[in-house]
Formats: sequence, structure tokens, C-alpha cells
Amino acid sequence: MKKIIAILLVAVMLLTLASCSGVGRTTALKLTTGGVSGTYYPYGGAMAQIFSSKMNNVKVTANSSGASAENIRLVGKGGKNDGADLGIVQNDVMAYAYEGVEQFSGEKIDTFRTIATLYPEYIQIVVAKDSGINSIADMKGKRISIGDAGSGVEANAKQILEAYGLTFDDINASHLSFKESGQALQDKQIDGFFCTAGIPNTAIQEVALQRPIKILSIDEDKAKQLIEKYPFYVQVTIPKDIYNTEEDAKSLAVMATLICNKDLSEDLVYNLTKTLFENQAELAAAHAKGAELSLEKAVEGVSVPFHPGAEKYYKEKGVLK
Repeated sequence: MKKIIAILLVAVMLLTLASCSGVGRTTALKLTTGGVSGTYYPYGGAMAQIFSSKMNNVKVTANSSGASAENIRLVGKGGKNDGADLGIVQNDVMAYAYEGVEQFSGEKIDTFRTIATLYPEYIQIVVAKDSGINSIADMKGKRISIGDAGSGVEANAKQILEAYGLTFDDINASHLSFKESGQALQDKQIDGFFCTAGIPNTAIQEVALQRPIKILSIDEDKAKQLIEKYPFYVQVTIPKDIYNTEEDAKSLAVMATLICNKDLSEDLVYNLTKTLFENQAELAAAHAKGAELSLEKAVEGVSVPFHPGAEKYYKEKGVLK
């Protein structure tokens, strides 16, 4: 009898251990960001640190990448399929992917969802002061970097040039990262470049120290035409003291947005969203752009549906109905 009881006790213990085997298991998440000279990379690194340190059994690793388009493809695949679980992207590129247009023509990706819009990304059109380029129309025949191939920067450049009656065929276009563009401008290998990022941008700051630059403005009538055609754009001003230029520049901006794979659990995404906003002060201390995170603005400019976990959090806070 004692032997039977002992066997039963061992069996119960084994069952208990088996049922608890998942307790304490760490969930590893991949956050894809951007180039090391951009804003996404350090901002994403700060977010990853907050998620990892504030959430129980969650480890988020931030990785550099080429661009918004690449990030959408990675997040669309998911972290378990050699992709990523989370990513930072432009809200305009999200719309292209979800609808299967622009650089995603014939490649519709709808396996990702929105968590939050983070901060505005300014379209910064940088040219050498001695380039002879005084307006976007003057770019015809000039050597211009239009960002990484398939990036949001490339899409912005295409749309803005079209507003001035130009195409990539009208310029000597090259696909360079922000850092590469800055170095090429410094070395007089290009005359200017497009950069869609938070301000100030490291690559632009560095080149401005070595070679005088100008930030071109988008004319008011062209800006209104672009906003009418592409509602995700907003008008912004780039103050002259950002890069010590001679005058303010009138431009457009899109929104940097945190996205996730749609298959992440509701509870996980709810807690990621909650952790992000409850630790905004720490994010702002780690990166200046963190100060621009706003609960109310996080639900604006959204071109792709929210993940149910994020939606649940916003409804609790009263910013979504």
C-alpha cells in the first residue's frame, strides 16, 4: 500500500512539474529599427531596454535594418520565421504595404498591425550650399541620393519630385543610406539628398560641420497638392537653428509608427503598449524623441488597424471609443 501511495505521489509531482514547465519562460522578441545614423536605431534601442527591464519574462532585442519597407516585410513574416516581432516604420509606407501599392505593388502585406504612432518624421531635403540648387525644381540633372531602395524616403522623394514635374530619370539618382549620403555630400560625390527622419538627424549634423548646407523648402502650393493626394502628410517647419542654416525650411512630415506581427497575443501587445506609455519619462531621458510620445497623438495618423492588445489599452484610457 505504501508503495502504491509513493508511486502516486511521484506521479502527481511529475504532473505538477510538467504543468509548470512554462512558468518563468522568457519571451524573446525582435525589434527591427533602421540604419545606425538614423533615429529609429537609438530610439528602438531605448524602447527595447525599457520593455526588457520593465516587463516580466520578456526580452526585446533591437536590430538595425535598411528601411521601413524592409521592416514591414520582416514584421510581416514574424520573429519565428526569420523576421521580426516588432518594427518602427513610416505611416505612409505602412499604407502602401497594407494596400499593395507603390513599392508593394503586387506584394500586399497585411500580416502586421499598429501599436502606436511615435513622433513626426520630417522630410529633410539637404543640398550643398554651393551646389547651385535653390529649389526642388533645380534638382534636374543633379546628383541626388533618394535613400535606400524600397524605403519610405525613396517614396517621399518620388512623390515630391513628381509635384515639381520631375522623375528619377530627370536626376542622377543614387540609393544611399543617411550616413552614406552625408559622407558622399561631404566628399562632393553628390549634390544633395533626401532624408525622412526626426530632427536633428545625426548624418545631417555631421555633414553640416564639414560642408555648408541648405535645407530646401517645399512650396506652399506644392505642399497642399501633396497633402490632398497623400493625406498622411502634414506641413511642418524645420527651424534654421537645427542645422545652423540661414533660414527656416517649410516641409512635410510623416509619422514614425511602432508595428507588430498580427499573431502576437493580445495580452503581450497590451502589456507592451502599457509599458511604453507608463515609462515615457525614461524613454525621453534616453532619446529626445521620446518626449514627443503622446497617448492622444498615438492613435492619430494610423493607416493600418490597431492590434487588439493596443486597442484594448487605448479604450481603457479613453482615447479610442
